[in-house]
Amino acid sequence: MDKYDSVIELAKRRGYLWNSFEIYGGTAGFYDYGPLGAMLKRRVENIWRDIFVINEGYYEIEVPTIGIEDIFVASGHVGGFSDPLTECQKCHESFRADHLVVDVTSNPDTLSSDELTGIIQNNTIKCPECEGELGAVYEFNLMFSTKIGPGSKRIGYLRPETAQGMFVDFPRLLRFYRDKLPFGVTQIGKAYRNEISPRQGVIRLREFTQAEAEIFVDPRDKSHPGFDSIRDHTVTLYSDPAQSSGQDSREMTLGEAVEQGTIAHQFLAYALSLTQQFLLRVGVSPDRLRFRQHMKDEMAHYAVDCWDAEILSDRFGWVEIVGIADRTDYDLKAHSRVSKTDLSVYVEYAKPGVIERTAVKPNMGKIGPVFKGQAKAVIDALNSMDAENLSGDAITINVDGEEVTISPDMFEVRQLTETINGENIVPHVIEPSFGIDRIIYAILEHAFREEEVEGEEEGRIVMGLKGEVAPVQAAVLPLLTRDELKGPAREIESALKHRGVMAEYDDSGTIGRRYRRNDEIGTPYSITVDYETLEDGTVTIRDRDSMKQVRSPVDTIADTVHDLIHGTIRLEDAGTLIA
Repeated sequence: MDKYDSVIELAKRRGYLWNSFEIYGGTAGFYDYGPLGAMLKRRVENIWRDIFVINEGYYEIEVPTIGIEDIFVASGHVGGFSDPLTECQKCHESFRADHLVVDVTSNPDTLSSDELTGIIQNNTIKCPECEGELGAVYEFNLMFSTKIGPGSKRIGYLRPETAQGMFVDFPRLLRFYRDKLPFGVTQIGKAYRNEISPRQGVIRLREFTQAEAEIFVDPRDKSHPGFDSIRDHTVTLYSDPAQSSGQDSREMTLGEAVEQGTIAHQFLAYALSLTQQFLLRVGVSPDRLRFRQHMKDEMAHYAVDCWDAEILSDRFGWVEIVGIADRTDYDLKAHSRVSKTDLSVYVEYAKPGVIERTAVKPNMGKIGPVFKGQAKAVIDALNSMDAENLSGDAITINVDGEEVTISPDMFEVRQLTETINGENIVPHVIEPSFGIDRIIYAILEHAFREEEVEGEEEGRIVMGLKGEVAPVQAAVLPLLTRDELKGPAREIESALKHRGVMAEYDDSGTIGRRYRRNDEIGTPYSITVDYETLEDGTVTIRDRDSMKQVRSPVDTIADTVHDLIHGTIRLEDAGTLIA
């Protein structure tokens, strides 16, 4: 059993993760979060909110998980959100073609369907399940489609990412933020992708949770006002040049990375810093975390720079868990074009400027009698024309699809001097996008360990979760199931819960088995009530990781455990160490 199997086995046995639809045989790409898993996930999401919503001030919104077709036509998902699929001609199992050729060609995800078909045929690649012949490769759209309302008039899709809802709401968000850049908005919610062959457990799901921030910035100035506070933070970067030349990742400060041009600008570097802060706080191991830059042949055509936060997994190697990209103005321009809505921002200059320009002035008295009902459309078309291009005795313009001829007496070209106080720009978007389910798995794998215990025949399994994310943060254990011990234990459990500590009372089995049970589910502290408690008003606090114990006063136990969980005191400061 490798580490992935060990983690998933424990996760299922202890109520973290379960296969969905289990009594009906289940299906790939779906997982349920059990009682402990759901609690862990909420704690991780709330830490993300603490960083991005509360401290950065990026308000959270919530939009429908189903979107109308126009949204995904504009975003490009209807036309291009697909993976290359090949089907076995014998057993009819489907596979991602780029995954099947990974051992015979480099960068298979950049190849066309025809190129992948050729590689499969030329290398005699067979079905991994039955050795049957594989069919021609074609593009399979990953969105789940549906119909909105009865009949088939309106097509909808389950959203493949949470981002589009935030772009669509841009005009209202801009007003909410008083028409000022930069501003950010966040969303945590479900997204859906109909993966061809999700065979990597919780790493690749068909329904998953994203936490995304869309930060709208002035494209002319991507410096961050808080950059100096993170300039000296060290991150492990695996840049495009390092990958291309076969070098390893290297540590550098974010200040160095921006100054040397490794990271495109301060806003993107600041997002990397927030991402690292979040991942380390929830329990990702720092020595198994790196930021990998997208290489030129994998980066989206509209992006300036993209980095993936990757964690090292025993079975899967380096796995992307967060994507951080400068998406430029691609999304807002695409939605502006399809919706015919202005998604620009008026930005005032620090000092007004003066410009000379030529302008077309329609002659209302001439145009009105000739064009009557079309007069306004003709005037609008004239106003939108570039006066520099007007020449000749008459000009032809397009009005509502119809070409009309305008005589020279219907307009006048003037030279104007104007004072301008600002201009309209389309913001660029910085997007950190977090795959919460993958992060949950990373936390579990990095926290999982099996170890020998000195003086004992059996070893122990420990889920070394950080106190802030542990589903159960304190176990309250009466040494014996006697009323004189159970009563004080219940009082301690109640005091802990009132202090905001998730505590669980447990009097089932020997004290040793109860310790082991709580080690496995990741409970950082166990509090034992014994007969000494009745005599001197102290209890034993046992630390999960070191197994050290201290005697601590009962009357302050809730505050003490709270402070231990949040790391504001050490175990040695919580009481008298037991030798």
